[in-house]
Amino acid sequence: MTTLTLFALLFVCMFIGMPIAIALGFSSMMTILLFSSDSLASISLKLFEAASEHYTLLAIPFFILSSSFLSTGGVAKRLINFAINSVGHIRGGLAMASVLACMLFAAVSGSSPATVAAIGSIVIAGMVRSGYPESFAAGVIANAGTLGILIPPSIVMLVYAAATEVSASRMFMAGFIPGIMMGSILMIAIYVVARIKGLPSQPFPGLGAWGLSLAKASGGLMLIILVLGSIYGGVASPTEAASVAAIYAYLVAVWGYRDIGPLKDTPWRKPGQSLVSSVFSNIISLPYVFVASFTNKEVRLVVKDAAKVSIMLLFIIANAMLFAHVLTTERIPHMIAESIVSHGLEAWAFLIVVNILLLIAGNFMEPTAILLIMAPILFPIATQLGIDPIHLGIIMVVNMEIGMLTPPVGLNLFVTAGITGRSIGWVIKACLPWLSLLLIFLMMITYIPQISLFLPEFFDRMNGY
Repeated sequence: MTTLTLFALLFVCMFIGMPIAIALGFSSMMTILLFSSDSLASISLKLFEAASEHYTLLAIPFFILSSSFLSTGGVAKRLINFAINSVGHIRGGLAMASVLACMLFAAVSGSSPATVAAIGSIVIAGMVRSGYPESFAAGVIANAGTLGILIPPSIVMLVYAAATEVSASRMFMAGFIPGIMMGSILMIAIYVVARIKGLPSQPFPGLGAWGLSLAKASGGLMLIILVLGSIYGGVASPTEAASVAAIYAYLVAVWGYRDIGPLKDTPWRKPGQSLVSSVFSNIISLPYVFVASFTNKEVRLVVKDAAKVSIMLLFIIANAMLFAHVLTTERIPHMIAESIVSHGLEAWAFLIVVNILLLIAGNFMEPTAILLIMAPILFPIATQLGIDPIHLGIIMVVNMEIGMLTPPVGLNLFVTAGITGRSIGWVIKACLPWLSLLLIFLMMITYIPQISLFLPEFFDRMNGY
């Protein structure tokens, strides 16, 4: 009866259009009041604990702030130029460069819609001008943008780590090879299609131009090394790396590239100024940049937008933790796990059920909500069946990728439709051929666990575990 009431209330609230955070909190509180001996005071205490006890969750607002600065600070444009100079000379190279740019931007943003918006707003029009069909360009970018939640650092992975209390660092390690692999699959498919359809290629710009584009993009690329290097090297936790990333992204956007902020459009080196004098004067300007940023409209807007997204996400997480608390205290996941094990369901069959369940949920809910509801239920069952929690996490993240491309709630569809000015139906049709690759990739991730587990296990062996 408790289980039925909890889920009935949740789905009724969602069906009538109640925000997911309120639906989670309301169904949990009503279940506690009706069936539990806990008091209302314990509910408020649990909400406070959800936001304060999970140290990993602190990384989320920092990564969101970092992503906001990089999305508005011209990093995407420089990464795209570097990607084009790297692979643009191959047949279909502009589309391949777009995928590579998405992979690079994913490694500095952690967000799928942000990746589509930042990269797609530049490259889709560029591909059309170069002779690519618009549907081809839109489909490639919408699918490549999903790498934003698979290639670390990923906000979705942090949410899974907080919901299941697995290591966020190990989740980041597990996502690295699958992310590179999915990007490579898309690029190989593009090359095959380009050969068949005779799509154009760009002339190779030369090593000098390639080196210059690398130097210009180094501000964004260094963030990848800074964050992932510090986490994989054991120097910093994901939360510590995220806080450093936020400061670094601010410095790159406001002081380095100067696309926003008090020094906007101010050159690093004035005509006739020596290199030493230029470097010295720019270092001296740092305190001014920091103080002036407090009153600068563009910087304040970036911080404000990042704060809005962070508050919204953390509010959902706090209510979802209350929901998970009810599940745990009523032993709902454990009863389901015992029932499944007693009926002799094999691990491979359970994973099929998981994929079907998550693919259906991806049509109606956004990734964070799905993870926060499903992870506490699926995690104990997977553990009982001998499935590695990190492997389960990557399976769930790849399902969330596909959910970004399925109507009616696929966020990447709406972002792509906004960029192209086309209807959602047109975007869905453009994405379908590439979506089949994601489904094949999901099967590979599901039944070849070493794709996800190789890197975490490799670092465990290096550290003597």
